[in-house]
Amino acid sequence: MESQVIEVAYALDTFYFLVSGALVMWMAAGFSMLEAGLVRTKSTVEILIKNISLYSLACIMYMFIGYNIMYGDGLNSVIPGLSFFIGGDNTVEEVLASDGEIYYSGMSDFFFQVVFVATAMSIVSGAVAERMKLWAFLAFAVFMTGIIYPMQGYWSWGEGWLDEIGYLDYAGSGIVHMTGAVAALAGVLLLGARKGKYGPNGEVNAIPGANLPLATLGTFILWMGWFGFNGGSELKVSDIESANAVAQVFTNTNLAAAGGVMAALITTRLMYGKTDLTMGLNGALAGLVSITAEPLMPSPLLATIIGAIGGVIVVFSIIGLDKLKIDDPVGAISVHGTAGIWGVFAVLLSNPDASFVTQLIGIVAIFAFVFIASLIVWGILKALMGIRISAEEEYEGVDQSECGLEAYPEFTNK
Repeated sequence: MESQVIEVAYALDTFYFLVSGALVMWMAAGFSMLEAGLVRTKSTVEILIKNISLYSLACIMYMFIGYNIMYGDGLNSVIPGLSFFIGGDNTVEEVLASDGEIYYSGMSDFFFQVVFVATAMSIVSGAVAERMKLWAFLAFAVFMTGIIYPMQGYWSWGEGWLDEIGYLDYAGSGIVHMTGAVAALAGVLLLGARKGKYGPNGEVNAIPGANLPLATLGTFILWMGWFGFNGGSELKVSDIESANAVAQVFTNTNLAAAGGVMAALITTRLMYGKTDLTMGLNGALAGLVSITAEPLMPSPLLATIIGAIGGVIVVFSIIGLDKLKIDDPVGAISVHGTAGIWGVFAVLLSNPDASFVTQLIGIVAIFAFVFIASLIVWGILKALMGIRISAEEEYEGVDQSECGLEAYPEFTNK
């Protein structure tokens, strides 16, 4: 009878893990729609190609090398091991003999982890939109998903040195979101701004997105997918304590997003006398990123406040990056980077095991490694193949120069 209980619990937790992974995979659609809505019509096809390609590359590279780097046996707590291809799954005998230590399928763990890698790379896509060469971006995706992300992930979730010193990041405000934003920042600094974005006297010229209903749909898809992102990170649902924890995570995740929306909208209304939809969308995502490092411990009210602070932060971060002439068409660096940093520190508000020093060390270590590694890769790609399209190609649009297709051909005069 006991073995039957173990087997049922194993099946249930595995199924929950897989469903959570499927929700996170659906975030790829969210990023696609959000980014397609916030770029111009002449850049739509290329942004969609990037999103489906980066997801596919992430799956292949993480299967080939990334998963074993992140969760394999390391040489020490800093340097991971190197092996190729994921192994087999647990046998019935191994599960029963583990006395509950093995409670979900190894393949379900791979599936859940690989969609996180794709999420990190999706963040880069929007930030470099409308002026980067498609195949330079895809070449970077190979290194990002196969090496850079798994390396820093090993330090924390792979039980490396950050885990040893007590760095806490429940579902990845720093490990996933800040990592993607920092990789994007390195690329944007080498790439430069879109033509016409900034004037000679410091003017910031708005370049409106082509389809705000699509961007709003993408935000709602991401919001929904985040329940798998944070909820699945509980790893277990087959006992009362775990089930209650999952419910708490879902509730806090939802409320943080709601707080982020309202705070961003109120902030823009107070600053400009207008209610900016795009800031509201980014406020929702900033709220979600903010709660991701610790969605379990806060009360629902505190989760709402954490998300609201993220919503305010993202507004000022987007404005600040524009003043620095760092062109990010979708606000990804602010949403996932600035709000990600806040999320890592927000752990201190509810988790008594968190330490300001260790959280700070984690942020600095991840930021420094990812930025330097990404800058090197971007720099090599710039020297070997170039990373930016020509001014003429940018004027015509990357859809024509890179893809030979138009997303909205009926609107084009021939």
